[in-house]
Amino acid sequence: MSLPQPVPPSWKDLGKSSNDLLGKDFPFQGFALEAKTKTPSGVTFKVGGNRAASASQIVGDIEAKWSERKHGLTVTNTWTTANLLRSQVELENTIAQGLKVDLATSLLPEKGAKTALLSAAYKQSGFHSRAFLDLFKGPTFTADTVIGRDGFLLGGEASYNVTEGNITKYAAAVGFNAPDYAITFHGLSNLKTFSASYYHRVSNDVEAGAKAIYDSKSTHGGVALEVGAKAYLDNAAFVKAKINNSGVIALGYTQSLRPGVKAAFGLALDTQKLNDVSPSGPCHQVGLSLTFDS
Repeated sequence: MSLPQPVPPSWKDLGKSSNDLLGKDFPFQGFALEAKTKTPSGVTFKVGGNRAASASQIVGDIEAKWSERKHGLTVTNTWTTANLLRSQVELENTIAQGLKVDLATSLLPEKGAKTALLSAAYKQSGFHSRAFLDLFKGPTFTADTVIGRDGFLLGGEASYNVTEGNITKYAAAVGFNAPDYAITFHGLSNLKTFSASYYHRVSNDVEAGAKAIYDSKSTHGGVALEVGAKAYLDNAAFVKAKINNSGVIALGYTQSLRPGVKAAFGLALDTQKLNDVSPSGPCHQVGLSLTFDS
């Protein structure tokens, strides 16, 4: 008798462990601040802002989220400093067990620009599928599916333009997930861009990972490679480091100052320009991120 299979990750989460290791907790592109509070009635408010090192303005947003767990209903409204209004309504495990329906809309009043994306996700043992309908662009229908068994994963994605009657993009992926490591291969952009990634939890305190990308349409050729690692110093702090084949080293340090207060520091160094007196273009970067969560 075969054992019940766990629900596999969604298409967008294939290779997530490696992507998070190499992409998160490196706040070297500027300064960011986020504050999050929750009322006794269950309404969550979040205010965030960030200022890029090369920009003079602060970009931010304010978000309010309300959830009604009994009926699986979540409503989120966001207002940004660009005067963009976003709304999202989610309904999970109400119509059917394992089914989540989502409607996300946005409106930019100055330009009259609007978007509406209707989506549905269904997950069960060994199966995870999603479908999206972009109501104002095309309309375009996108679907992806991931199936999994005994740690092996197989996924695919395709988009279809309803008006033009043709497939606009397709992609495929295979992978393997184990308790302490994961390997994923992607064929993206109509199988013109290929990537391979791995993640390894070396011990309880150390994680390592790498990602390689080959774009057959790139004029530069070659493979873009990035490797990184994460080490926990104690229960309240960890450090991260990564380097790519362009010679850019990134360092990150995250410290929990007290319950609900976290600070992260980031630094990026272009090793090929360390001896340049007046380097041209973006070079070394430093940043700070503060998060308050009550």
